[in-house]
Amino acid sequence: MTVDFILPASLEAHEPPEARGRARDGVRLLVSRRATGASPRPEVSHHAFSDLPSLLAAGDLLVVNTSATLPAAVRLDRISVHFSTPVPGADDRLWLVELRRRAGKASRPYSGGCPGEWIPLPGDATLTLVERHKGRSGARGASSPSRESDRLWRARLSTDVVPYLRRYGTPIRYGYVHRDWPAAAYQTAFAHDRSAGGAEMPSAARPFTPELVTRLVSRGVLIAPITLHTGVASPEAHEPPYAERYTVPAPTAALVEHVRSEGHRVIAVGTTAVRALETAVDASGRVTPSSGWTEHVVTPDNGVRAVDGLLTGLHEPRSSHLMMLTAIAGHDLLAATYEAALAERYLWHEFGDLNLIM
Repeated sequence: MTVDFILPASLEAHEPPEARGRARDGVRLLVSRRATGASPRPEVSHHAFSDLPSLLAAGDLLVVNTSATLPAAVRLDRISVHFSTPVPGADDRLWLVELRRRAGKASRPYSGGCPGEWIPLPGDATLTLVERHKGRSGARGASSPSRESDRLWRARLSTDVVPYLRRYGTPIRYGYVHRDWPAAAYQTAFAHDRSAGGAEMPSAARPFTPELVTRLVSRGVLIAPITLHTGVASPEAHEPPYAERYTVPAPTAALVEHVRSEGHRVIAVGTTAVRALETAVDASGRVTPSSGWTEHVVTPDNGVRAVDGLLTGLHEPRSSHLMMLTAIAGHDLLAATYEAALAERYLWHEFGDLNLIM
């Protein structure tokens, strides 16, 4: 069972905090702690994100996603094409895409299109719709039926996708963000390889600044990278994530195991970091170096084995991310967290406030 609630439109972050007169790390931080022997009740407390160093201890490890954010939307007169991920095992020009109908400043899923249709794009490029995407979802190793996604297509671009997006694309923006923001607004301090990237920002890392990272390191908090390139997450669909590219480097896997052996905490920065780490857990429960494509979905049934906490944004009702949060926090703490977030008017989405679950 996950948490269900109604999200008022007034609690959607419509612009970056910088546009509201705050620094990147000037957002709020809601801290959630599970009941323990010393503290038999779940606890929630309210902080500024800049308080994060004082909330962690020397030896704790933050695992961050170094994926850069692609300008993955290409706009036409009536529709937009959202480039999601390459098709696993195919050449670099065959990608999963979502077609969306433009409606003023917003867009909605577009159900049109047919196999073989050509869509002219800016720069004399052509996108050819190949077939509707049929994907698998579910926990790693579980038996799950194929699921056809009405919104996703396998489509081939007439040129290399990433260089094309760098020239003609714009960051994906949904209706709750009322205007365009530059690409820099969608990059985190940890974004590393700009030759690739994800369709959407690993937004839990957005509030980190170089100064805050320096304070964390000075306190003895460790930081290690993983990479997971996210696909598009249509706000109307509430679907489990499909296959995404990831890498858990050998030094990160070794550091996770060292931190765990010393009794310190491994805290994932974002649900993408959880997904990558949990994919890399072997049969003995150890995090190992790993890379490729992951379809692993964290649920309360399969739980988590690699992380002790999660730093994340606030997620929409019925979002598949809430299953992961329930696996980490438990239903009672998660319900108390979202009740407090609504009551104290925290802001949702990629430019909003953060939640630290311990």
